[in-house]
Amino acid sequence: MSFTAELRKTADPIYKAIFSHPFVQGIGKGSLPADSLIHYVKQDFEYLNTFMQIYGIAISRCENREDIAMFAEQIGFILHSETHPHHNFCKVAGVRYEDLQYEPLAPTAHHYTRHMLDVAHRGSLAEILAVLLPCPWTYQAIGDYLYETFQPKANHPFFDWISFYRSNGEMGVTKQFCKRLDDLAAHATEQEKERMQDHFLKSCQLEYSFWEMAYVKEKWPVAY
Repeated sequence: MSFTAELRKTADPIYKAIFSHPFVQGIGKGSLPADSLIHYVKQDFEYLNTFMQIYGIAISRCENREDIAMFAEQIGFILHSETHPHHNFCKVAGVRYEDLQYEPLAPTAHHYTRHMLDVAHRGSLAEILAVLLPCPWTYQAIGDYLYETFQPKANHPFFDWISFYRSNGEMGVTKQFCKRLDDLAAHATEQEKERMQDHFLKSCQLEYSFWEMAYVKEKWPVAY
């Protein structure tokens, strides 16, 4: 079993919890409160800004052009393609995407982004890949789960969102990241692999928490 396959097996209870979360189930059923969709888009816009910054840090650790190209391509993907599922949520919620940008991070989103930034600034390239991988991997798994479970047609409110993230959709980075991480893990020490697993599992947990944050419209406990 490859290193990333072992990671996926260990994280399976978290993946199953994500599939069962009411926000994810709401996507499949085509029914979610507008304010939860709005809160999700506001927070994910900022989260993805940080994700691109971490790609930039990863580029600074690369030793070959192939790795540089991989991360640079993903920056472009977020900027020009991953806006599409946001637009789907905005259309259903009846709001303009441009009105939901540059909002303060909620506690969970703040925690998640700082978790990734901490690994990016202190870890190896392999550790950076491990902390980033749960984002595309869980979304691809969600897309596949929702498509297979609910079999949405073109008139489904979230058909575009589900189609975007499923395995044969537009986001194909998961396989690429897994292959590169397996290559790096083959030359990593046991201590580094333990850190990689810890980073990966924490990110999976925070993926679940991100859905919960959006569903309950999480805010900081004391307004200021």
